[in-house]
Amino acid sequence: MTDRPRKAAGDTVRHPVFARFYAGLSERAEPFMGPVRSELLAGLSGRVLEVGAGNGLNFGHYPAAVSEVVAIEPERGLRRLAVEAARRAEVPVDVAPGAAEALPVKSEGYDAVVLCIVLCSVRDVARALGEARRVLRPGGEVRFFEHGRAPGRAMRGVQTGLDRTVWPLLFGGCHTGRDTVAELRDAGFEIGQHRELIVPDRGPRLPTSYCVLGTARLP
Repeated sequence: MTDRPRKAAGDTVRHPVFARFYAGLSERAEPFMGPVRSELLAGLSGRVLEVGAGNGLNFGHYPAAVSEVVAIEPERGLRRLAVEAARRAEVPVDVAPGAAEALPVKSEGYDAVVLCIVLCSVRDVARALGEARRVLRPGGEVRFFEHGRAPGRAMRGVQTGLDRTVWPLLFGGCHTGRDTVAELRDAGFEIGQHRELIVPDRGPRLPTSYCVLGTARLP
């Protein structure tokens, strides 16, 4: 059983309508998201903390060398789906409530932290990344797949406009144009290999299509 000495934060986020929408959308997106999830998690081992696990679609992609996944999800409906996904996973997965800005786990207890479409929706990115630093062992690794800033001025302007107005209200706090790599670097992580990608790679490009996938390490 996972040692969680900090008190769990409970249902710190309540977006029941968005949770149902997100669960359905993410399932439909698996034909093109599955390979991204596999790339994100490839080569991990030891104890892993996944922050913002959603409905648990990453769980089936963890390699066998992972001894345990502790998956934090603040939204009740998504957490219930994550618990069901954990039962089907081939690696041990413990799903728990909590917020990215106050992770209910002890310090320096994990070999890796996984951030998958979560930093876009946290209220305080710097604090969330500070928590990621706290729970990682020295030399630990962050794996991230997040929305990113569009390269062109026009689409970047659209992202900024949406993020300041309706988008977070409609989509569970999501922001389309945060700069994940810069935020990780500012938080004191050493940035490793990373690449920008369009998801999905076919069809019209939306404000959320611009993503970044990569690794960072705690010095």
